[in-house]
Amino acid sequence: MEVKLLSSVFGLSPVSSERVVGNAVLPISKSNPRRQTNRVTAINSVASKTHVGVQRIIKYENGAATIAKVVENPYLKAETATPDLHKSLLDFLEEARDFVGDDDGPPRWFSPLECAAQAQGSPLLLFLPGIDGTGLGLIRHHKKLGEVFDVWCLHIPVRDRTPAKDLVKLIERTVRSEKYRFPNRPIYIVGESIGACLALDVAARNPDIDLLLILANPATHVNYFMSQPLVGMLNVLPDGVPTLLEEIFGFKHGDPLTGMIDALTNELAVHQMSGVGGGILKDLFAISTHLPTLSRIFPKDTLLWKVELLKSAVTSANTHIYAVRAETLIILSGRDQWLLKEEDINRYSLTLPKCIVRKLKDNGHFLFFEEGVDLVSIIKYTNFYRRGKSHDHLSDYIMPTRYELKKQLDDHKLLIDATSPVYLSTLEDGKIVRGLEGLPSEGPVLYVGYHMLLGLELGPMITQVLKERNIHMRGMAHPMLFINSEVTFVDTQMLDKYKILGGVPVSNFNIYKLLQAKSHVLLYPGGIREALHRKGEEYKLFWPEQQEFVRVASKFGAKIVPFGVVGEDDICKLVLDGDDQRNIPILKQFMEEATKQAGNLREGDETELGNQDCYLPGLVPKIPGRFYYYFGEPIETAGKEQELKDKDKAQEFYLQVKSEVEQCIAYLKMKRESDPYRQLLPRMMYQASHGFSSEIPTFDL
Repeated sequence: MEVKLLSSVFGLSPVSSERVVGNAVLPISKSNPRRQTNRVTAINSVASKTHVGVQRIIKYENGAATIAKVVENPYLKAETATPDLHKSLLDFLEEARDFVGDDDGPPRWFSPLECAAQAQGSPLLLFLPGIDGTGLGLIRHHKKLGEVFDVWCLHIPVRDRTPAKDLVKLIERTVRSEKYRFPNRPIYIVGESIGACLALDVAARNPDIDLLLILANPATHVNYFMSQPLVGMLNVLPDGVPTLLEEIFGFKHGDPLTGMIDALTNELAVHQMSGVGGGILKDLFAISTHLPTLSRIFPKDTLLWKVELLKSAVTSANTHIYAVRAETLIILSGRDQWLLKEEDINRYSLTLPKCIVRKLKDNGHFLFFEEGVDLVSIIKYTNFYRRGKSHDHLSDYIMPTRYELKKQLDDHKLLIDATSPVYLSTLEDGKIVRGLEGLPSEGPVLYVGYHMLLGLELGPMITQVLKERNIHMRGMAHPMLFINSEVTFVDTQMLDKYKILGGVPVSNFNIYKLLQAKSHVLLYPGGIREALHRKGEEYKLFWPEQQEFVRVASKFGAKIVPFGVVGEDDICKLVLDGDDQRNIPILKQFMEEATKQAGNLREGDETELGNQDCYLPGLVPKIPGRFYYYFGEPIETAGKEQELKDKDKAQEFYLQVKSEVEQCIAYLKMKRESDPYRQLLPRMMYQASHGFSSEIPTFDL
């Protein structure tokens, strides 16, 4: 593995071959073939600029279609995207075999070349390792982290015996040095188990520095019931225990038996026997075949030292926890109870002033090596990424990768397959076409439409527009969707999709900034009132009386695209609405608590829009019909800024947009009656005869 070296004291710039760090030199081999093979060439682009497919933008003039330009769309092949994280525990062990070697000297920083493609102005991320000390604990995440962070990893040599307090001072010197060099750049510290304790100590000693802590399974206590027998056993066993085990089991790298096992586990992984069986077997054999590496990382005297280091670090962190002022994200594994206790984490979350706890219930202690754990995605989900003093939902947003979009498509696959959505749009000459060709290519654009029950239309629509037209809709959403703490009425992880797809808390300021940046903005004036409507209110608009979006759209000459959506009544029936639940004492109390937590966006509005309850409607599913989306003809606001400053003119324009949305809904309700494939059975029969990937016809336009 090739690395760039960094100064552990003065934070000097990385170099590519050899660097004196502290009092030691860490050479980089240019002859080792494994290191050359594992090298990942730096890419000077971020994930949002990955070029994967090509899309033609069609321009219509006087009814004739011409190709206006060709743009690259990274999401055209999202369905076949591969995971962003390719490395595994086996890669870690192979890299560590050459990385640890017989190195001596003090702890030092290094930066993997996989992390060399960071965007300009990226914040610094310091990784503090767990008990292994190699600094390779984020090996699966290096490439994605390197696209949005300047990544430095701390390497603690096997023979190093630096006590915890001196490790804290070393990290502190680096933090202060980087703060001096880049005073406006936040510094992230990712600490795993013991490293999390060191991170807390550094933050407690430096409350004046803008630090953000990410603590993975922080070691909150030492399990003396397990550690004392372990220490006693290590003291009486011979030094070469790992080597002895290697001889007993006969696993040696390069043996025919090892090759056969590796091929077998690869085959199991490909066929995904028993869900994750192949991956588990591969990890077990990976450990077995790399016992020499483990013996170099964890000789007996080092293991004894690590136990003492752990005790010291845990005690110090628990002592200084009350002095920490940094924003903190704690990532917990549901199956790791050896070094942490649930009550300690609860105390941390209440003690730390800005703390988010993210629980991964199905993961174990070494979560950064496990499938399905993506550190960058977790940072996105929790809105924990920022380049300045505070998180900006606009400038700090990171576009989804193809694989993240694929996950969204997979999450909505059942709904999409069951409803076979029909998308219609209107060209500049007023012609209605199937597909999304009529959507304006260039912003600013404001999409204004109707909100289905529970926002069921959102996922399929946003992903389809992104995939088909490479247009990224930034949806204006209720602020409650961005709550990271536990709430009464919803699992916060269910809201991840809104954040990964670019949701922004709704406000006049955010609409202004997005349109100013020439973005494509998605707005539902009816908001939560439409999304949580009552019985018999489907397809009814609940818009406020004031023309809230008209003037800001005209200020930037934004096109306004009205749209309607139809289909919720074909897939579910509302049987228990807010009025019903208010008559049930337990549900009434639940509603009141949920409404209090959600807050009121229209404080002072005496209408029903200003007094909307939050609740989970009781639904009964139906045999699914189809979803229909219709984007009307874009309405120009360019050149009308002065005109729309007049209150009456703005109100007239506002009512025109509302009328257009109602007409879109009415058109779809009428036309779906003539759709021969509105029902599920005809659609299934069509796909059975034409192929399951075939596009299902609809009504005549």
